[in-house]
Amino acid sequence: MLFRRWMLDRAHRRVLLGLSRIFWRENNREARGLRLLRNWLTAEQRAQFDANRYFDVIGCNSGKRYRIRYGINSNVVEIDTAGCPKVGWCFVPVGQLVAGDIMLAQKIALETNESGALAVANGFLPKNSSATLRVPC
Repeated sequence: MLFRRWMLDRAHRRVLLGLSRIFWRENNREARGLRLLRNWLTAEQRAQFDANRYFDVIGCNSGKRYRIRYGINSNVVEIDTAGCPKVGWCFVPVGQLVAGDIMLAQKIALETNESGALAVANGFLPKNSSATLRVPC
C-alpha cells in the first residue's frame, strides 16, 4: 500500500513538473511578446511572418515598403518594388524589451509616424546592397 501511494505521488509530481514546464515555456517574456505582435499583424503579415520570420509594412507618409525582420536592432529595411533592400534603418524603443515588443513598436511607428521614426533612426546599407560600407547602429 505504501509503495503504491509513493508511486502515485511520484507520477503526480512528474505530471505537474511537465505541466509547469509547458506553462513557463509558453508564458515567458519572449513568448508573450511574440503573441502580442502576432495579434497586431494583419492576416497577410502574420502569414508572411510565420513563413519567413519577417513581415512588410507600408510607411504612412511616403508609401514606401519596409521589411521588419525578427530581431532587436538593425532589422528594418526599406525595400523596392522587386523586394530588394535599398537602405536599412535602426531604431528601437527605450527599455529592455524582447524582439516581439520591439518589432511591434517599429511596425506602429512606421504605420503611424514614419517621418518621426526615420528622423531618429540610424541608416545603414543592407548586406544585400551593392555598396559595401555599413554605418552601425
